[in-house]
Amino acid sequence: MLGTIRGGKPKFTGSMTALITPFDDGKLDLNSFKNIVNNQIANGTDGLVPVGTTGESPTLSHEEHERVVEICIEVNSGRVPIIAGAGSNSTSEACKLASHAGKSGADAVLVVTPYYNKPTQAGLYSHFMSVADAAKVPLIVYDIPGRSIIPVNDETLVRLCENHELISGIKDATADISRPPRLLKLIGEGFSQLSGEDATALPYLAAGGHGCISVSSNIASKLLADMHDFWNNDNYKGAFEVHLKLINLHDAMFCESSPGPVKFAAEKIGLCKSEARLPIVEISDVSKEKVLNAIKLCNIK
Repeated sequence: MLGTIRGGKPKFTGSMTALITPFDDGKLDLNSFKNIVNNQIANGTDGLVPVGTTGESPTLSHEEHERVVEICIEVNSGRVPIIAGAGSNSTSEACKLASHAGKSGADAVLVVTPYYNKPTQAGLYSHFMSVADAAKVPLIVYDIPGRSIIPVNDETLVRLCENHELISGIKDATADISRPPRLLKLIGEGFSQLSGEDATALPYLAAGGHGCISVSSNIASKLLADMHDFWNNDNYKGAFEVHLKLINLHDAMFCESSPGPVKFAAEKIGLCKSEARLPIVEISDVSKEKVLNAIKLCNIK
């Protein structure tokens, strides 16, 4: 039996892109960013996620962070949902970023588990409740213990959903395929479950998930959108064929610390310069070859 805390349909589904943030000589390259947003939507992407991990939010100033969110919302002009990154290991900072995103017109905020601090589950609960209060728009919990060390337990998610109506979903980067059915039973179908691991995007759907927030879709947005469309239209064979086609790309996008590989790929297909901010550096020649081979296998130009 499905949970009843979040009934109805999930608010956020399908293929969503964790957008890169282009730079040119150390400054935001907003013209390239605008083109990327339009290109994503033209290729069928179901939602856009600016200034997350892939968008290098930790090395953006507050002014830059807010400007990228504003530009994304402006260029999108209501065509697809915008889930704006608003994460920080400082609760007050996350509240400010979330409040700005909500006031600027974002459809939701993505809030990562506080990194480095290693809070308890009680601390995580208070953090997400505070940020949801500040955002005043739906909040997607970003659970990525590989970067944040501390996971968000299922029990904490249940407690959050029971006590705040704006806790609306999870970006799950645990690669735990047993989790979607657990959360369906504990919380309900109306809680958006989005994979945060590209390689498990299709298995996550098969387990009861609703979509993916993807790094690879910066490069292969149409393929990721097609895979989700095939799945939603019961064409499982078609979805699996796209999944197989993308496996090498998923692997290549994480052959070094992200977003190094995806930015190199973006330059090679003419989206923007590969420039990233320290401590992310240019990827090695071996990694470049791996990325180029993956692009070729996917027939991306």
